[in-house]
Amino acid sequence: MTYLLSYLEEAAAALWRNRVRSALTMLGMIIGSASIIAVFGISRAATSGITGTFASFGQLPVFVAPDPSQNDPARAALHYRDVAAISEALGDRAAAVYPNWQRTYQVANGGVRDYENVAIDGGYHTDSLVMSEGRKIDDTDVASAARVCVMTSDLAEKYFGNVPAAGNFLRVNGVRCQVVGVYANIKGSFMNALAGSGVVLPYSTFYAAFSPGDLDSILVYPADQGESDAVGKAAVRVLQHVHGDRAQYQVQNGAGFLNAFDSSLNVIAAGLSAIGGVALVVAGIGIMNIMLVSVTERTREIGIRKAIGASRSNIVLQFLMEAIVLSLIGGGIGMGLGLVATIGAASLLSKQLGELLIPYLLIVSIALTFSIAVGMIFGTYPAIRAANLDPIEALRS
Repeated sequence: MTYLLSYLEEAAAALWRNRVRSALTMLGMIIGSASIIAVFGISRAATSGITGTFASFGQLPVFVAPDPSQNDPARAALHYRDVAAISEALGDRAAAVYPNWQRTYQVANGGVRDYENVAIDGGYHTDSLVMSEGRKIDDTDVASAARVCVMTSDLAEKYFGNVPAAGNFLRVNGVRCQVVGVYANIKGSFMNALAGSGVVLPYSTFYAAFSPGDLDSILVYPADQGESDAVGKAAVRVLQHVHGDRAQYQVQNGAGFLNAFDSSLNVIAAGLSAIGGVALVVAGIGIMNIMLVSVTERTREIGIRKAIGASRSNIVLQFLMEAIVLSLIGGGIGMGLGLVATIGAASLLSKQLGELLIPYLLIVSIALTFSIAVGMIFGTYPAIRAANLDPIEALRS
């Protein structure tokens, strides 16, 4: 350990003697490290915010809908009774099966009237969404086709102002429904925009009150998330048995969509980090160049060291240590700048995406690993060249 510390002290002294040149050499390392850390840190923080918010919606269903490109779409049209057929056929493999419509109806309370998105709920909840007022729709509401609804907080403010919405009544397409709950805002304005505004009714109430016609899709919640694709295919077989083999359906796995989205974000982050990696390669070449200059300038010093008994490994270690110290200092400063940029960007993004998690330990590990690797890779050739110098020729120079 003392042996390495002595080389570390010599390396620091050598770099300090040429501190302006060393600082200019480290500039490339600083820029490269800062860009990689900033891109990686911001992308990971943003991904954590987006995936965390999506996770709050709970288990995503498998969507089964008619294929719009088929020759006879009317043959594949989904009917309300198809839900019972799929539910019976799947049995325990499905935790819940719901009809699904998305319609825009007039919503009114007193003098406030407007057209809003109206959706369905079946009482099966795996989400962690918080209610600012009241409760969510439950199985009892669905079983009795109760004329109740829940709504988003922006609509509650729009139709009821400062008066609590829960317990009051709202007219949806002329049907009087009691508001039993109001969803709280999701953290992050982007996610609130993504989730959208709307009024939600039990699907049985929606069907009985509005006669909405054919279903837009059928939602199947697999009992085992790992069987989502198999359950989707099984649902299609049931529908083709009912509607005929020529009826074509498309299946979209909600969980698969999230995984694909997460993978896309990781690919983008990796691509942007690779661009920053180019700056690191340039910085490494700069370190190699300055070390070769250093070897040339210190040829007589190398000859003296060899003459008094220094081995090739001693010379290699001496110059390699200088390259690593140069790389580590530049990488450390770059890491600091990258962290500052990450923290600043995360504080701004949190207003749009909600709470973000910055992987500090991973960032520090990556910065140190890259810094040491660049120093070792680009410092090896100059160190070997110094070690291979003939001591007599070196002393003559």
